[in-house]
Amino acid sequence: MNLLFFAVFLLFSLLVLRLGLVQIVNGESYKKEVERTEDVVVKTSVPRGKIFDRYGNVIVDNIPLNAITYTRTNNTSTEEMLDVASKLSDFIEKDPKEVTERDKKDYWIIKNKEEAEEKVSEEEIKKLQNNEDLSEEEVNAKVYKMRLDRITEKELSSLTDKDLEVIAIYREFTTGYALNPQIVKNEGVTPEEFAVVSEHLSELPGVNTTTDWKRSYMFDDTLRTILGNVSSAREGLPKDLVDSYLARDYNRNDRVGKSYVELEYEEVLQGQKEQIKNVTKGGSVLESLLIQEGQRGKDAVLTIDMELQREVEKIIEEELMKQVVNRSESPDLDRAYVVMMDPNTGEILAMAGKQYVKDPETGKYEMRDAALGTFTTTYEVGSVVKGATVLTGYMTGNLTPGQVLVDEPIIIGKQGTPKTSWFNRYGSIPMSDLYALEKSSNSYMFKIAMKINGREYVPRANMPVNPQAIKTFRNHFSQFGLGVSTGIDLPGEASGIEGNLTNPGLLLDFAIGQFDTYSTMQLAQYVSTIANDGYRVQPHIMKEIREPTDEKDRLGPILYEKETNVLNRIEATQSQIEHVQKGFYRVYHSPEGTAYAQFKDAPYNAAGKSGTAETYIDGKLSYNTTLIGYAPFDQPEVAYATLVPASHVQASGVADPYVNKYISQRVMDKYFELKKERAEEMGDPTSVNKKIENADEAEKRQEEDRQENN
Repeated sequence: MNLLFFAVFLLFSLLVLRLGLVQIVNGESYKKEVERTEDVVVKTSVPRGKIFDRYGNVIVDNIPLNAITYTRTNNTSTEEMLDVASKLSDFIEKDPKEVTERDKKDYWIIKNKEEAEEKVSEEEIKKLQNNEDLSEEEVNAKVYKMRLDRITEKELSSLTDKDLEVIAIYREFTTGYALNPQIVKNEGVTPEEFAVVSEHLSELPGVNTTTDWKRSYMFDDTLRTILGNVSSAREGLPKDLVDSYLARDYNRNDRVGKSYVELEYEEVLQGQKEQIKNVTKGGSVLESLLIQEGQRGKDAVLTIDMELQREVEKIIEEELMKQVVNRSESPDLDRAYVVMMDPNTGEILAMAGKQYVKDPETGKYEMRDAALGTFTTTYEVGSVVKGATVLTGYMTGNLTPGQVLVDEPIIIGKQGTPKTSWFNRYGSIPMSDLYALEKSSNSYMFKIAMKINGREYVPRANMPVNPQAIKTFRNHFSQFGLGVSTGIDLPGEASGIEGNLTNPGLLLDFAIGQFDTYSTMQLAQYVSTIANDGYRVQPHIMKEIREPTDEKDRLGPILYEKETNVLNRIEATQSQIEHVQKGFYRVYHSPEGTAYAQFKDAPYNAAGKSGTAETYIDGKLSYNTTLIGYAPFDQPEVAYATLVPASHVQASGVADPYVNKYISQRVMDKYFELKKERAEEMGDPTSVNKKIENADEAEKRQEEDRQENN
């Protein structure tokens, strides 16, 4: 008994000593550990900025939506989330269309743990564990995959509609990070669903009712491919840009611009996120504090005139439909493009494309927006480049303004096939450079190319292939924006395809636009360069960035205004440029001009150049037709380029091959018609802006005068 009491005494003494160490020596540190909390800052997204056209018309807006969200904590278990998902399914309808087979299998394993465990034997698990090359995590992953693979179709078919709805809700719960609200449902939330969930929030831990938004494109399909898209909350950050966005403080489930305008100006449109500090303890939230209010994204004002854009698209559709009904004459015609821009500033007024395609679901043909093709697709464009060819002749010293050359069939080598102009197959016609542009002489351009190649034309003489000649041509064409990036502020621009110079005849083809390929945007920049006396300006679609306002459809103060960016001036004299301008004028105003019929009576005095290029589609000859121009001739304010790929296979009385000219005539008529209407009915917005600028400038000068007098 004494030994027993002594042992008890020793044990109690050790216990007292241990308690003393815990309470006295380490008590303070343990107390701090118990009281320790963590601050977790959560950033929630806000609506994106709106997008307006140049006259303040809303193009892209945000529509508010009732939304149901779920926020899980760090220690929320799978079972708890499933329990909440099951309860929530009693109050809302959730479409299970996005539920995958893997989602179903994961759910089946959770609901049938014992049966799932039996699908992999102890021997199989031990065999994996005995593999020294596998870590514990890898073993567990392989075991889980084996269980997934062994779930039968019969077992999956046992899942009810209720189960599928629970799965659909649960999969939304598991996206994103802990403490970040996840959208469970934001489209189609009925007032009844919103109300009943709000009433039962106490029974649904983590669930909340709030307001969300979705992007609304006010003009439907108009300019749709250019405006781009925004990712959904489930998509989150694009996979190929995740690291870039995370480095800029984005969350993985943030909705961001995926393409074109929405992507290019993501940082402008994204807005300032709301920041909430969650005070947590043991994974549970004790308190939430607002540390920064959110502000929707800044508003973007585009250079686009939306009324003009819609009219241009309508014109393209109508003219295309006239042609596609005659498929025997235009079997490959299915699209057309138009770009209109201010040649002095580079502001894009309209960039339209339409494509006639077959809907794979309905089997019916329909017109779709193809504006993207104005700068992402390139084609052989034909004689519209002849202005650049003539100026290249001037700039290289191989041609002088007014020089006369003979238009005649060009034959290279004794066995060569004649290369001729469309209007002169056999004869010899002396002509000046102006007449060559007016009539669109191929032979005149061939002779310029031969001079640049180093030798005057001699009938049936051999012509060496000079690689330097094509380099000279391309270097000078690039000064106009042909064959190089225009600098348009949109991603994905195509600069064109350079042909491989394998024989001397291809150099001649280059001089008439039938070798390298160019985009409609490049043609618009090229004709603008000629229109504004040789200055190549960067085309742009962004006009201004504005501060967001709470007033509906109202623009806030200007934060940024895009300035005109002159990329270069071509290496030609003013008189040389004016000479080519005269040639372009004659194309539209002389009776023999190739666009005379369409523009002879136009009240706006235009100038430009037409083009037709031979091309092959599936081995069959076809023709691309183009037309470029600008107006008014003396004070250019609008330049345009029209490109119609595969417009016809042969000129005939059935399908008119000159759809490019009819489109061009109508879009230019519409531009000046709208300008007149605005001036007469509500005042020209451009003039109003100039008056405001002049008034501001006058007030500024008066203030400077007052300060100087004082």
